[in-house]
Amino acid sequence: MTKIKICGIMREEDVGYVNELLPDYVGFIFANGRRRYITPETALRFRTALDKRIKTVGVFVDEDIDVICDIARSGAIGAIQLHGNETDEQVRKIREMTGLTVLKAYAVDNAADVNEALASPADYLLLDNGAGGTGESFDWDYLEDVDRLYILAGGLTPENVAAAIRKYCPYGVDVSTGVETDGNKDYDKIKRFIDAVRTA
Repeated sequence: MTKIKICGIMREEDVGYVNELLPDYVGFIFANGRRRYITPETALRFRTALDKRIKTVGVFVDEDIDVICDIARSGAIGAIQLHGNETDEQVRKIREMTGLTVLKAYAVDNAADVNEALASPADYLLLDNGAGGTGESFDWDYLEDVDRLYILAGGLTPENVAAAIRKYCPYGVDVSTGVETDGNKDYDKIKRFIDAVRTA
């Protein structure tokens, strides 16, 4: 079954939505300056209120390793997603220091980007468009040669996610903008997205 990650949880209402609909993962954005940024304290409060079956992922962009470790130790997150220019050495060090699963995001513009991603020491790849959170997709035909577990992100919606899963069989799918209305998570869109994934 394809794993589902709803990224950019920001509000108490969002916690209620996902508790009812039960995606596999939710993402907390810890990149200061991003629209969906939340504080580590808010993330910990959300984690406490979340159904224990949902795994929390902390999303970081070129963050200091000590900051990542502090948030990991707090119990707010169960996995780490690196969305910046982190090196392979940093990926290994973060996994070693936290003991958590590490996802590394790569912006895919061409086949060379895919080859770079395939060489990553991260536990999982997250293949996205640009810096993430844009609501736009990349050319999914680049996925044809991916031979390791990856999460597909970028431009996914309740309307197109089933076709993407049927054609490319990703380990997981990650959505944020595609389940929002006017910048906030939309219960109906999250439900339709999850239903589409689970029937695909």
